[in-house]
Amino acid sequence: MKKSLFALLIVSFCSFGQNEKLENLVNYVNPLVGTDSKFEFSNGNTYPAIALPWGMNFWTPQTNKMGDGWCYQYSSNKIRGFKQTHQPSPWINDYGVFSIFATTEKLVFDENKRESWFSHKAEVSKPHYYKAYLSDYNTTVEITPTERAARFRITYPQTDKAYLIVDGFFKKSSIKIFPKERKITGYASNASSGVPDNFKNYFVIYFDKEFEEVYGVKDGEIKLNNLEIESNHVGSIIRFKTKTNEQVNLKIGSSFISLEQAELNLKTEIGEQSFDQLVAQGAKVWNTQLNRIKVEGGSDDELRTFYSALYHTMLFPRKFYEIDKDKKIVHYSPYNGKIAEGYMFTDNGFWDTFRAVFPFFNLMFPEMNAQIMEGLANTYKESGWLPEWASPGHRDCMVGSNSASIIADAYLKGVKIQEIEKLYEAITKNANQEGPLSSVGRLGVRYYNDLGYVPYDVGINENTARTLEYAYDDFTIWKLAKLLKRPQSEIDLYAKRAQNYRNVFDKDINFVRGKNKNGTFQSPFRPDKWGDAFTEGCSWHWTWCVFHDIQGLSDLMGGKKNFVAKLDSVFTAPPTFDFSYYGIQIHEITEMLVMNMGQYAHGNQPIQHMPYLYNYAGEPWKTQFHVRNIMKKLYSPQPDGLCGDEDNGQTSAWYVFSALGMYPVAPGTDQYVLGSPLFKKATIQLQNGKKFSIIAPENNSENIYVSSANLNNANYTKNYLNFTDIMKGGSLKLGMSAKPNRNKGIKETDFPYSMSNELKK
Repeated sequence: MKKSLFALLIVSFCSFGQNEKLENLVNYVNPLVGTDSKFEFSNGNTYPAIALPWGMNFWTPQTNKMGDGWCYQYSSNKIRGFKQTHQPSPWINDYGVFSIFATTEKLVFDENKRESWFSHKAEVSKPHYYKAYLSDYNTTVEITPTERAARFRITYPQTDKAYLIVDGFFKKSSIKIFPKERKITGYASNASSGVPDNFKNYFVIYFDKEFEEVYGVKDGEIKLNNLEIESNHVGSIIRFKTKTNEQVNLKIGSSFISLEQAELNLKTEIGEQSFDQLVAQGAKVWNTQLNRIKVEGGSDDELRTFYSALYHTMLFPRKFYEIDKDKKIVHYSPYNGKIAEGYMFTDNGFWDTFRAVFPFFNLMFPEMNAQIMEGLANTYKESGWLPEWASPGHRDCMVGSNSASIIADAYLKGVKIQEIEKLYEAITKNANQEGPLSSVGRLGVRYYNDLGYVPYDVGINENTARTLEYAYDDFTIWKLAKLLKRPQSEIDLYAKRAQNYRNVFDKDINFVRGKNKNGTFQSPFRPDKWGDAFTEGCSWHWTWCVFHDIQGLSDLMGGKKNFVAKLDSVFTAPPTFDFSYYGIQIHEITEMLVMNMGQYAHGNQPIQHMPYLYNYAGEPWKTQFHVRNIMKKLYSPQPDGLCGDEDNGQTSAWYVFSALGMYPVAPGTDQYVLGSPLFKKATIQLQNGKKFSIIAPENNSENIYVSSANLNNANYTKNYLNFTDIMKGGSLKLGMSAKPNRNKGIKETDFPYSMSNELKK
């Protein structure tokens, strides 16, 4: 049998470390982690993504109505469809969706009437395979994906009325049925926003069984032999005659380019491979990536939590490019609606993922991140702006211009970015102009660049949060400008702006707060007021968002003693709050309250780095205590095993890094701040062929404190690891104890990087 292009891609994907024996780590992954969520309260806000790493399409069972962002809820009892999904977050919602469903005996299309009872006891959910029993119809549905295609295997009972439903969803869809070819084609145009007028997700479906009857569905009306329909909401129903336990197989391909490309994607990624062959290939792809980090010496639950988190880090951003008949990489642009050559990725909010997800890519997947960087350059060329929240095009969500951090950190860590000069141009445009949306460019940039902050009283919401993020992003621009040997005046400008965080810090109360245009601080002030001057948090959380200059922040607070006391108070302060800005108690507030960790709100991103800041003040044992406590308390391999929003892998990336014993507090530097590893041994297989191990033989649930450290057989006193040391390979051996070592990591020479210290040199 001639190898398909997909098979060749799998070989390429799996070739790294091919001499290593692959452990079946995919069995530790539970895609249901995070699915026990709802609008009012999130334990992850995820759905079971049945997909390959960074795949263009995911598949998921659908328990809630069409258009509901909470498409799969673990607490639900019924399934109404199995949809191809591209949803990065329930708050952003989905696009290009169509679904498959199997019924018997009754001819029904309405999703509220066709839904079937199911049980998790008869459900199998793995990254590369899903299975559910639909009890109302005595049918079993199985799914296995490729990056741009999938196979379904549906087991029916003996009946003359076995039905297969294709639902094109609302917001304009099209279906065309070819009975002789046993084929259905169509497109789905649904999207929440962020798409050009000509946006379509084209799909083609092949069946291995003859059709007995075909029905077309137009806006709820079912009509026999209606073979071609286009309207707001269309679908099709195919009737079969089946024997007991007869399996009907579907092959599905899709494309954002054309129907012809959808056919090609199906042919190259599936070809003649059987369902079981595709399952085996999917397992191999996932196992290859999961085996890049091997952890040992933990409990079964800890292993399951770790590898489920690792799975979540490899879902977004999704590939939005395809491979044409000439083997060229091409994409439909979600920015201008044209077809162009080159990479494109989407479905990512950089406000969330600049913190740990992209630093994780730079460590583990630099080749993939190089492709993502090329995609960012293409986005800039096609829209005139960098994407801060894309799904699939620009979305008006969150604050900051965090693409600067992502690009600078990648280049500074050696990722091969072919168009770095073009991306630097894009970054500096972002830093000096407002964009077409509040989330693109910098809202309030004129005030920020003139006054050194975005004022509280000029009608720009979340102004202090914007100031803090712009200052950090300017730090990353400063770092990149130096490396690119930009003019000194330009370098000095961004160095100065990187210190703008000082302008919104009130030394009298040791909090950041809103500042009026005339230079006075906003009043009255409550540090526990959510929103207003801040984004999805309050001053308790945002005061620590000076990633690049913790020493400078400590100095503003009066020195290390005051700084540590302030850190301590986050965990001990009463969990009070003021939600008057929102008018309701938003879910992030509730999630903070129930943790019983004071004002610490791990369920949202702004404060997730804060437990690591004790390292900057000579008390690393407190970082070790809090990090281990957070891992133990807030993460598990169960459906409620995440806290707050997963947000494109960020909350999971925090766990992966922390379980390894480190965290990238300040992307744009070459340091990972140390914590307390979870396992006795973790071995990282780097893409350069080297291995780096973190070894802690005495590690257990009581011995959470690092008593000693040895890097490559030499005593190591630093509170951080250098990226360059990891890239060289080797090992960090840690002594662990039930009691803290208060004499380790207490010298200022052992503290992690701060910009203030560099400026003093």
